[in-house]
Amino acid sequence: MDKRVASADAAIEKLADGMTILMGGFGLCGIPENLIAAVQRKGTKELTIVSNNAGSDDFGIGVLLQKRQVKKMISSYVGENKLFERLVTSGELQLELNPQGTMSERLRAGGAGIPAFYTPTGYGTMVAEGKETREFEGRPYVLERALRGDFAFVKAWKGDRLGNLVYRKTARNFNPMMATAADYVIAEVEELVEVGQLEPDHVHTPGIYVDVIFQGANFERRVERLVVRKG
Repeated sequence: MDKRVASADAAIEKLADGMTILMGGFGLCGIPENLIAAVQRKGTKELTIVSNNAGSDDFGIGVLLQKRQVKKMISSYVGENKLFERLVTSGELQLELNPQGTMSERLRAGGAGIPAFYTPTGYGTMVAEGKETREFEGRPYVLERALRGDFAFVKAWKGDRLGNLVYRKTARNFNPMMATAADYVIAEVEELVEVGQLEPDHVHTPGIYVDVIFQGANFERRVERLVVRKG
């Protein structure tokens, strides 16, 4: 099956107000730049976005925050985004903060069909408020529910028309697990190759998880915080 579409705008045709989107990426690395820009152009609102962080003020998810298109963020890191911080403290944006490992496991569980799991992380802190707790072998645990989305936006290095994906280095972060945990998965790739060109043992996300794929353009690959050695 050929899963290619012409552009990011065509890929998000089914996206509607109020939906939940899982967005891969770590900082500004491995984020679906073209898909985020397409959502901004479309003007979809009241979105819940699940992402490790919210990019920067003027890039990544930050451009959706500027347009007030996001109702709620589920993330683990506020990061360098001052707008994100201001919107949360002013009450304009709902925020559900997760320990990073917990969020990762919630997504993995969502993709595996596991509704919830127990973790010791966060017990005795505000993370555990209102949640079920239980003791196993003398150690307390917190019940965390799985995460799933209506859409997943993933960014890969290479992909073929069947949707098989290969991620590169740090970009292989939240992307693979998010590709398993949504009803509709869109893959944005740097290079679209012919079927058979990807080494099967090197495929990180099999095409069975991907609904549509397109080749992105004009990737900026911004650095979230540039640090150089003095002297």
